[in-house]
Amino acid sequence: MRQSNKKSTSPEGLKKIQPREKLQKSEQTPKERTGGSSLERLFMAQLKDIYYVEKRLMELLPRIKQGCTTEELEDAFELHTQQTAKQAKRLEKIFSMLKQEPETKRCEALEGLSKEAEETLNETEAGSMTRDAALIITAQKVEHYEIASYGGLMALAFTLELPHVARLLEKTLFEEEETDHLLTEIAEGFINFEAEEEGAYSWQSNGTQQDA
Repeated sequence: MRQSNKKSTSPEGLKKIQPREKLQKSEQTPKERTGGSSLERLFMAQLKDIYYVEKRLMELLPRIKQGCTTEELEDAFELHTQQTAKQAKRLEKIFSMLKQEPETKRCEALEGLSKEAEETLNETEAGSMTRDAALIITAQKVEHYEIASYGGLMALAFTLELPHVARLLEKTLFEEEETDHLLTEIAEGFINFEAEEEGAYSWQSNGTQQDA
């Protein structure tokens, strides 16, 4: 009887054909091959981004505070400056928990808002309520960026099974939401109304008025 030269396709035969070393390599996960999952790399990149934001705000907020018209807004920026320092320390603690050195990643969004704040100071009259109204708008744009960042990071931390990290991020998220709410109260409480009295509207001077 003629013997076939075809190799066995049984499980035993496959094991003989494929070396054990090759099996071990094929069983490696993407995380093992790269030293970190893509989600972990995203989380760390966003953490570095918001750390940059907090460090940069520690320089920017005192500058904005000096340009404020009202004591109420000055106090709000002073409080936020103090909170920002604590929030930066909190991020440093998170880096330590993850066995990473604190590192920043330049945030182009914050740099754009920083430029907007400088333009506001240059283009509005010192001592006017309009300046305070404009500074609040700019500050709230920053707050909304921070709220989105911390909210996203907190959700990712839970997904990555880092509940202790998530709780620290949640503390900062709550503080940012409180600051945003405070700025709204100041603006709607009196600043916007007093800014309204600083000049007539162009449509009023032209004698025209559009229906709502």
